Amino acid sequence: MISKKLAKALKEQVGHELGASQIYLGMAAYFGLQDLEKWADIFHKQSVEERGHAMKIIQFLIDVDAAFTLPAVSEAPTTYDSAMEVIQSALKNEQLVTKQFQTMAQMALDEKDFTSFQFLQWFIEEQVEEEATMRKYESLLKSDPDPFRAEMIVAELEDHAT
Repeated sequence: MISKKLAKALKEQVGHELGASQIYLGMAAYFGLQDLEKWADIFHKQSVEERGHAMKIIQFLIDVDAAFTLPAVSEAPTTYDSAMEVIQSALKNEQLVTKQFQTMAQMALDEKDFTSFQFLQWFIEEQVEEEATMRKYESLLKSDPDPFRAEMIVAELEDHAT
């Protein structure tokens, strides 16, 4: 059975994931307003993915019969100084989320809650990918700070990946 402490941490993570979804939606809006549609699409998809993470945690809490409430979500900005600011903000957020999942995984281990620990492993692995993607975008913008050219490169990379 999941402890109240871990269930509370997971509930709070639902809020973090929904908040991240909102922030990524704001980032998508920023790029859309800059006519950077590929970047907007990337961050819109990221927003949907974060919401999916929240739903996965909610379903886990339901499955382990944990009582919880859904946290409120704050408004998110849609203005930034540059594409680089957006990417660096997203990377910083992903690094924070990684630490949050690692903390919960350690909590689960300390409590010998192997079911929750196993559940959290999926998120920790996911975070490796999330951080790597944001670092790739950051490197791309460092090598060519023009977001329009960078957008074309990202589109080409994604075309070759599919």
